[in-house]
Amino acid sequence: MTAFKSVIFFLLVAILIQGLVPAYFLKANTPLVDPGLWRLLAIPLWLAGWPALVWCFWSFTIHGHGTPNPLDPPRQLVVTGLYRYVRNPIYIAAIANLVGWAFWSPSLPMLLMPVIGFIASYLFVVFYEEPHLRRTFKAVYEQYCQTAPRWIPRLK
Repeated sequence: MTAFKSVIFFLLVAILIQGLVPAYFLKANTPLVDPGLWRLLAIPLWLAGWPALVWCFWSFTIHGHGTPNPLDPPRQLVVTGLYRYVRNPIYIAAIANLVGWAFWSPSLPMLLMPVIGFIASYLFVVFYEEPHLRRTFKAVYEQYCQTAPRWIPRLK
């Protein structure tokens, strides 16, 4: 059942926010500048971002016994996979996908999406997610914070 809930959340949130909404803005807005070769930078961002999102959803489901949905969070702290290197790979992957859209079609909405996405993610992480994880997982989470940075992956 947890896997089903993760898939539903992925379809509703990830695909809606990072696929359908940008596709709508793509059709509804003219780029401010011709993307030219910049458009090619979108492809590696998407090739990294989408699989990373799927990997994170998988990790939450299999290792955390929960979903990325804050209403049904993991019951165990996930520190494997991409979470070994950074505490918020889901948000980083999502921002990478949105930056890809900005390179693909640099209209005002497309350029604002990754900025708004990062600000919203940052505020959510700092004011809700991290305090919740500290209360839930206590010393284990504090130790994890010492080994995995919040935003920039540590590749050691």
